[in-house]
Amino acid sequence: MKKISVIVPCYNEEESLPLFHKEVTKVLQDISDADYELLFINDGSKDRTIDIIKFLATKDPHISYFSFSRNFGKEAAMYAGLSHAEGDYCVIMDADLQHPPTLLKKMFYAVDKEGYDCCAGKRLDRTGEGKIRNFLSHSFYRVIQRLTHMDMSDGAGDFRMMSRQMVNAILEMKEYNRYMKGLFSFVGFETKWIEFHNIERVAGETKWTLKSLFSYACEGIFSFSTKPLMLSGMFGTFLLLISFVLAGYIGIDTLFLHHKFNGLLAITLLILVLSGIQMLFVSILGQYISKDYMENKNRPIYIIKESNKPCVS
Repeated sequence: MKKISVIVPCYNEEESLPLFHKEVTKVLQDISDADYELLFINDGSKDRTIDIIKFLATKDPHISYFSFSRNFGKEAAMYAGLSHAEGDYCVIMDADLQHPPTLLKKMFYAVDKEGYDCCAGKRLDRTGEGKIRNFLSHSFYRVIQRLTHMDMSDGAGDFRMMSRQMVNAILEMKEYNRYMKGLFSFVGFETKWIEFHNIERVAGETKWTLKSLFSYACEGIFSFSTKPLMLSGMFGTFLLLISFVLAGYIGIDTLFLHHKFNGLLAITLLILVLSGIQMLFVSILGQYISKDYMENKNRPIYIIKESNKPCVS
């Protein structure tokens, strides 16, 4: 009998957890030819999330939990869950029930019977989200698709069931700066997509602000593309051509047409533009250097404070 490991990153999800446990357990128990385990990863929650998880664990022997010493982020929580999962197939799900548990049976059939390495959910829309956030998210995925040439299309999230072979391939990549959507695409393997409409949170509030989404977008771009570094050379070449044209225009205008030229204003504007562009590319270069700096420190991706299961390093 195959075993399914359901990995649930949790950050301040005290309201959602009982509902999530009830719904996902109902579906997993209905898969007759598979056993299962639930791995809850408490990512430094500030509410009663860990207390709720501990209570559920006393009632359900299928539950294991790992509580971080602080908030390390969802990417670290997913990595921790995959590291400790024992199942033949591993699923990553959000605790807010925006990932429909009803799709688990179809996912299991795809990887166990149809031979896919991965079966992932893909949102068809962003119903319930603001127009600005919807536009920015859609724009980001268009940009990152062009920069990386990998399959990270809009709607393709973390909700997926993966074979043990694919999970092991992901665990081989131990970088500190993790962008899981990119890693899922990078390792390859054959994926079946199941489409579903967006579902609003069952309880609680989203932890994603525009600021955090912007940081997450930058993480994805800088982790899987070096093309932003090429922009500095492209802009440098463009500005060099513009300077030649401008110098020629000024020379002709003053020497032959005898027009008065406001040199101070022109120089001031030119300095401001060039300084702004220079600082922009210094910032981009700094992002790459800072990521390399963190990787070289070789710090742990997460630190576990407590668990009801033996931990692996």
